[in-house]
Amino acid sequence: MSKKSLAILTILIAIILDQVIKIYVKTHFILGEEVVVFDWFKIHFTENNGMAMGFEFGGRAGKLFLTLFRLVAVTGIIYWLWQNIKRKVHNAVIIAIALIFSGAVGNIIDSVFYGVIFDGSNNKVATLFADQPYGELFHGRVVDMFYFPLWEGVLPDWIPFIGGEMYTFFQYIFNPADAFISIGVVLLFLFSKQAFPKEVE
Repeated sequence: MSKKSLAILTILIAIILDQVIKIYVKTHFILGEEVVVFDWFKIHFTENNGMAMGFEFGGRAGKLFLTLFRLVAVTGIIYWLWQNIKRKVHNAVIIAIALIFSGAVGNIIDSVFYGVIFDGSNNKVATLFADQPYGELFHGRVVDMFYFPLWEGVLPDWIPFIGGEMYTFFQYIFNPADAFISIGVVLLFLFSKQAFPKEVE
């Protein structure tokens, strides 16, 4: 398989998988609903207006800026991917960049389109291609569902600021697109010599 075909296949599989899982959760779960798979792994439906880990900034204007920034970023990522395909770098680097691109595109789809194709998920299951969608173009909410509370308990009193308080590790809820970006970054780190070769003097 050529490196170009590998990149395209990776992108298609990742984006389709991301969207299938998100649409399934959105059309089968009420906001806040949770299914316990294991004690340390739960499917918990939540929505995210902003950046990764639920961070937000700037209200509606900040949301629009974030979406537009992502669109610019994916343009840079696809150029970076194309340059590495031409350089014939290691397949792991191609897959890594393709996964990062796919993750970014997956969350962009939510942000751009979900507000105009879904109605709300509060107290009911959302409808795809709803007559009365919950938002506007470029103001959709990103669907998150993977929750890995690997450890829950009270922290020792000697820990500064948070000692003696209930704590959950890992408390963030994320989606497949976020996972693809993280996997891509890890692969780039592992294959950093191939991804970022030093120029020969």
